[in-house]
Amino acid sequence: MAAGGEYSVAAAGGGGKVACAAWIRRREEKATRVFAVYGRPSPPALEVLGFDSVRCSLSEEPLARIVLGDDSDEAPRGIAVHPTGDELVCATANGCRLFKLIFEELTVRFIESKAPALESIGLQKCLAFSTDGAKFAIGGEDGHLRILHWPSMKVLLDEPKAHKSFRDMDISLDSEFLVSTSTDGTARIWKIDEGAPLVNLTRSSDEKIECCRFSRDGMKPFLFCTVAKGTKVVTVVWNISDWARIGYKRLLGKPVSTLSVSMDGKFLALGSHDGDFCVVDVKEMEISHWSKKLHLGSPVYGIEFCPTERVVISTSPQWGAEVTILNVPADWKEWQVWLILLALFITSAILFYVFYQNSGSFFGAPHKTTKPWSVLNEAPPSPENQNPW
Repeated sequence: MAAGGEYSVAAAGGGGKVACAAWIRRREEKATRVFAVYGRPSPPALEVLGFDSVRCSLSEEPLARIVLGDDSDEAPRGIAVHPTGDELVCATANGCRLFKLIFEELTVRFIESKAPALESIGLQKCLAFSTDGAKFAIGGEDGHLRILHWPSMKVLLDEPKAHKSFRDMDISLDSEFLVSTSTDGTARIWKIDEGAPLVNLTRSSDEKIECCRFSRDGMKPFLFCTVAKGTKVVTVVWNISDWARIGYKRLLGKPVSTLSVSMDGKFLALGSHDGDFCVVDVKEMEISHWSKKLHLGSPVYGIEFCPTERVVISTSPQWGAEVTILNVPADWKEWQVWLILLALFITSAILFYVFYQNSGSFFGAPHKTTKPWSVLNEAPPSPENQNPW
């Protein structure tokens, strides 16, 4: 157990380091069940592990395991899980492979499905399902962008020269837009239903737009991108109504290797090239959690937020997977909300009864006039220098 509530699960399951990871959330009649899926490079394999929400830990042994082959080209490079939790896509050096997940009471089974549109297309560096699960996008090492309707595999967009080579990609909460970044520092917005590019994000000639994520809280639709200028990096926020920059914040303080957003949109996670990562409260844009030297000397390739708890899985090539319990304020549980509502109802009933019993003296008493509360809107700050450097 490392400091700050972190512990390693790199050696759990079938052995060998973990190259990539993702969470699986299944909404069932009785409750929501959560699992994790690991991709291991040697031998190439996928594993499903159970998640204990009370201990916030993964099972020591996998519930299911499938070997992808003997060749290193079959090693998992990335995983995208469908929002239903019933299937996943695994990227390899040769292309992508589709697997259905069959969940029974105590076991899980992998069943591989044919997906010609995803096979033999080379290494895909970015994979993403839309929130509603109706669209699937992949961005290749060769710069080729494909957006497919799911599960029909109908092509919505096929652009061989979208970028020089993909760096990062994300789909907006409403599935209307896709943002993609290139290894050359450019970034583009795509209109998914129209199957066409919409706009290039503005940048100066010495800036590189690297990682990108849309907001997820459903309230204010923003786009977060990490922008580098030399060794300096800031997180810039774009307004998606006009694609203009509206602000920036220097958070991690070093080059960023990966960016992630929690499912409820309340937190961002930024990983560094030397093994650190931080978690940021989106509302305040302040760091709420630091994990330093967790992947000492190795770049953090991915950070995945648990869909139900304040827990993340981070991965790096040297240290594999690490599960970290975040030091952030705990969310209200559903039973706690119902308990508060019940207490308020009982309190209201008691107060009503007391007032009713004493209505003569209560309503006959003179009332004091009090000055109502005033809601003041904070004046906008004076214009700041928008140059983050």
